[in-house]
Amino acid sequence: SPGTEWVSAAERPGGSLLTRQLQELWRRSRGSLAPQRLLFEVTSASVVSERSSKYVLYTIYLIRSGQFDKAPATIARRYSDFEQLNRRLRCRFSCDMASIAFPRKRLRRNFTAETIAKRSRAFEQFLSHLHSIDEIRRSPEFLEFFFLPDLQAAQRLTCTGMYREALATWANAYRLQDRLGVCSSGRFLLTLAGLAVCHQELDQLSEAHGCCEQALQLLEAQGSHPLLGPFLQAHIHLAWKVGKDKRRSEARLQDLREAGLPLQQQPSLKECLIKEPLE
Repeated sequence: SPGTEWVSAAERPGGSLLTRQLQELWRRSRGSLAPQRLLFEVTSASVVSERSSKYVLYTIYLIRSGQFDKAPATIARRYSDFEQLNRRLRCRFSCDMASIAFPRKRLRRNFTAETIAKRSRAFEQFLSHLHSIDEIRRSPEFLEFFFLPDLQAAQRLTCTGMYREALATWANAYRLQDRLGVCSSGRFLLTLAGLAVCHQELDQLSEAHGCCEQALQLLEAQGSHPLLGPFLQAHIHLAWKVGKDKRRSEARLQDLREAGLPLQQQPSLKECLIKEPLE
């Protein structure tokens, strides 16, 4: 789909986030309950010609106010993606959306520098306004506009064995969810699974181990979760490989066994990742 055609490793600065950075990001997001001010900045816009169609692709950085992000969280979207988001939100939040302006579609002069510049500013204001409204900011419609295309692209790349490109895409999805403050959702655990699998396939074992550790911290309070068994098994295997302590995970796995979980039939982390429906 046009929304995901732009994904490429070359466009992703700092794709392979270090485990230390991942953990630090997670700790920070965990500690801040009040939403930080998020800025949306269109950093470039390019005209794309495809067979019979032509459109403008806007690249947007999500920037935390007052902080320098070494590896930015980025999305690239076209007018029709914004239009779809606008339509979905107006259906669900008609009162809140009444005061929010959306740039109108033009019949002519869509590709002039003036129109593109005006639209860029309008999209920045549109996203900032949406983010300032609590209910909208937390809605799946708003959140998934940012990271669902990356998750879908990363899943496809992982399935086809393009682990380096997939890793960069999972890492960007991680940064997007971090900026948006949703580091405890199921999608975030799936992102950690993607990072762990790709790091492992690329022989970056300590990074893979760190991703499993982070996921297990998030799953600490959960007695059962479809990803708990697969994460524990991956963590034990990786801890053994990198010479880290695996006793806690072994004990948790034993508890699951005693609770009657048939671990022999448990899928691996990679199988969970491939089977997860991402609509």
